[in-house]
Amino acid sequence: MVRATPRIFLSRHRNYMSLCNNLHKTQTVRNRLDQMTTQLSDPAKGLSLEELPKSNTFTAKLPPDPAFETPEISHGAPREALGPRLVKGALYTFVRPEPSMKTELLGVSPRAMADLGLMPGEELTPQFTAVMSGNHFFWTKENGGIYPWAQCYGGWQFGSWAGQLGDGRAISLFESTNPNTCVRYELQLKGAGKTPYSRFADGKSVLRSSIREYVVSEALSALGIPTTRALSITLMPESKILRERIEPGAIVARFAESWLRIGTFDLLRARGDRDLIRRLATYAAEDVFHGWESLPAAVPLGKDQPTDAIYNPARGVPWNLVQKHEGVEENRFARLYREVARRNAKTVAAWQSYGFMNGVLNTDNTSIYGLSLDYGPFAFMDNFDPQYTPNHDDHLLRYSYKNQPTIIWWNLVRLGESLGELIGAGTKVDEESFVKEGVTEDATPAIVKLAEEIIERTGEEFRTIFLYEYKRLMGGRLGLKTQKESDFQDIFSEMLDTLEALELDFNHFFLRLSHVPISALDTEEKRKEVAPIFFHNEGFGGVGYTENSAKERIANWLERWRLRILEDWGPYGDVERQKAMKTVNPKFLPRGWILDEVIDRVERRGDRDILDRVMQMALNPFKEDWGWNKEEEERFCGDVPRYKRAMMCSCSS
Repeated sequence: MVRATPRIFLSRHRNYMSLCNNLHKTQTVRNRLDQMTTQLSDPAKGLSLEELPKSNTFTAKLPPDPAFETPEISHGAPREALGPRLVKGALYTFVRPEPSMKTELLGVSPRAMADLGLMPGEELTPQFTAVMSGNHFFWTKENGGIYPWAQCYGGWQFGSWAGQLGDGRAISLFESTNPNTCVRYELQLKGAGKTPYSRFADGKSVLRSSIREYVVSEALSALGIPTTRALSITLMPESKILRERIEPGAIVARFAESWLRIGTFDLLRARGDRDLIRRLATYAAEDVFHGWESLPAAVPLGKDQPTDAIYNPARGVPWNLVQKHEGVEENRFARLYREVARRNAKTVAAWQSYGFMNGVLNTDNTSIYGLSLDYGPFAFMDNFDPQYTPNHDDHLLRYSYKNQPTIIWWNLVRLGESLGELIGAGTKVDEESFVKEGVTEDATPAIVKLAEEIIERTGEEFRTIFLYEYKRLMGGRLGLKTQKESDFQDIFSEMLDTLEALELDFNHFFLRLSHVPISALDTEEKRKEVAPIFFHNEGFGGVGYTENSAKERIANWLERWRLRILEDWGPYGDVERQKAMKTVNPKFLPRGWILDEVIDRVERRGDRDILDRVMQMALNPFKEDWGWNKEEEERFCGDVPRYKRAMMCSCSS
């Protein structure tokens, strides 16, 4: 549970926020909170956008662009003066969205509304439309409030240092805390105009990429995969933007617990700003991860530590099983680094389990909070191909499906380098001489050695957590209740090899398997009769297979799987097994061909209803039907058209 500790500028929420920080301590506090929130709208039913408790911890605690140190200076500057340039010694710039003359609210996620704490129907108000299109924000020259900002960061892109990047087309409006859950989110607009970080671009987003991000953000959330979220999408019909062609513009209102990236630390390291690295790391621990005490417990450093003993999945904390190195201990910054690694390990395990590919995992697209972030050329797997990348610019397959865990770790090593001085200092990290003067020449070898050891050991932790989460999720998708060491080779690997060899659909395989009763697999003949349900409409693929040999290969795997299911569920648990599988194997996924059709129907045919319908399917992916058009629902959930499989697109998509 996120416990917000923001500096509040809207005074009527000050007492509320104080109570929210201590929400779980006593029932008395809970009762006082209930009494306070009833003075506004009924919090159980949601608040208006105006009433939402707002904060700006990020801008209150971290240094601004020195050219625009206050909201008043930024607001008084011509909008064009806030355009692209280098920004140093800062983590953000105060910058307002560019106003739009004509707008059309195309869609709103009801799940996002609820998670933010907004009341149903708020999306119909003029203020909601104005805020989500960038035409209104909660700051006035007379009364103050919270002024929008764009974040400064850098990044490694395709393995090369890219320098300053930043929010080139995203502007954060405020942080908002849900009154019921006390979860704090940062709400921002993507496509709201130029910022100092736009480089040579226009700061805009096209409708095509906006629809893709709007739908997939909520789809991943519904699957239980950590992700940034999407609240709304707004069309700018008079905005014409040049990408591969002239396209209409749009704005996505999106939110996340944090928009900090590994690239935020990268830029500070590249510039040698050690003081700001420490300040940012402290902010991340205290205000993003809810306090140092919430981070993983310290693990003493030792050479005899078994790699499978650093993570106890039942408790979710490390095991302390080793002897200490001559008084050397892991400090709090090392624990922060490990928390970032653990979160990203879980997220990439979820991607691999559901066949999701980000498409461009640069360090500026890797969240310190472990969120799926910045949707460009993403895709869900169609035919299983471990070398598939949805990014048509990724010629070396750096960001292909099989490489995602490795690349996320590569990015985390870059973070380890940025934090290296802090994590390598050990118990001396708070000594006055170290804080003020940094590393002396004599101390450098010891600090480097300790930092390298912590990074290496964190790599083992990353691997352990990734494998545990991957096995857990894949086991659930296959209906297994327990994990066996042999499952990885006998069940998972053999299944994936079969899918690849026969060019079968990754996600459809799990879903169709969930409908197969064990009783239909108790003889070889029955298993071969079942096998074709996993084929495409046109049959199987692959080289060197006949229909009979393809059936035989699937049947052989089905026999292995049947025996494991009986081992876990017994002869009378098959109905419960099927029910359990259907709760984790989605019937609907927003695949590339579906999103292309939605984009075409919205942009060219004026079909506004299709966006809401597909969003409902994305928010409820495990349902059997969605109650609008059975034929179209089944088409979207059925076989991927042969020539629309494994689609690729650009980073502007």
